[in-house]
Amino acid sequence: MQSPKETVKEVVYAILPVTVVVFMLQFTVIWLPTADFLQFVIGVIMVSSGLILFLIGVHIGLLPVGELIGSSLPGTGKLWLVLGASFLLGFVVTIAEPDVRVLANYIESVSQESDVVEEIPRNLLIYTVALGLAVFVVFAIARLIFNIPIRYLLIVGYGAVFLLSAFAPVDFIPISFDAGGVTTGPMAVPFILAYGVGVAAVLKGKSSSADGFGLVALASIGPVISVLTLGIIYG
Repeated sequence: MQSPKETVKEVVYAILPVTVVVFMLQFTVIWLPTADFLQFVIGVIMVSSGLILFLIGVHIGLLPVGELIGSSLPGTGKLWLVLGASFLLGFVVTIAEPDVRVLANYIESVSQESDVVEEIPRNLLIYTVALGLAVFVVFAIARLIFNIPIRYLLIVGYGAVFLLSAFAPVDFIPISFDAGGVTTGPMAVPFILAYGVGVAAVLKGKSSSADGFGLVALASIGPVISVLTLGIIYG
C-alpha cells in the first residue's frame, strides 16, 4: 500500500504545476481581482487536502476491497452471481462517480441553449451512463470467463458507437463521448480495475492477472452507446 507521505508528494506534484502557471498569469497578464484570486488559493488548499484524503482512502479501502470481491466471486462457481454482481457494482460505482455528476450539472446549466438536451432530466442522464457502464462491465468480465479476445469486443463496441452516431441527434454525440470519459474518474477506475484484476487472478492464476487490464477500456464504451441510444429515443 502507498504510504501517506508518498500520497502527499503525488498530490503536490499534480497540483503544483497548475498553481504555478496560474500564479504566473495572475502577476503578469490577467490580474484577477484580489477576492477571486484568494478564492483560487483557498480552492487549491481544499482540493489538495481532499485529494490527499481521497487517495489514502482509495489505497486503504477501494483497491483492497475491489480486488477481494473480484477474487471471491468466481470461487462460488455461479456464473449468474459473478455477472450480476459485476452489473450491480458497475452501476453503483458510476452513480457515486463525481465526474459523472459534474457532467450532468454542466449539461443542465447549458440546457437553455439546446432544444434537445433540455428535455433530458439530470438524473436520467446519470442513470443512463451508469447503466451503459454496468452492462459493459458484465461484457468485460464475461471476456475473462470465456477467454474472448479483447480486440473483438473493442471492434464491435466502437462499431456500434459509430453506427449509432449516424442516427443520434448532433447534440448528443459530444455528450456521449464525454460521458465515456467521465466514467474513467477517481471513483470508478480504482474499484473496477482492482475488481477485474481480482477476477483474472482467480480465473487465470496470478501469473495471468494482467488479463484484468482492459476492463476500464471496455466499460467506458458503454456510456457512449447508452447516451447515443438515449439521444435517438428523445430525438
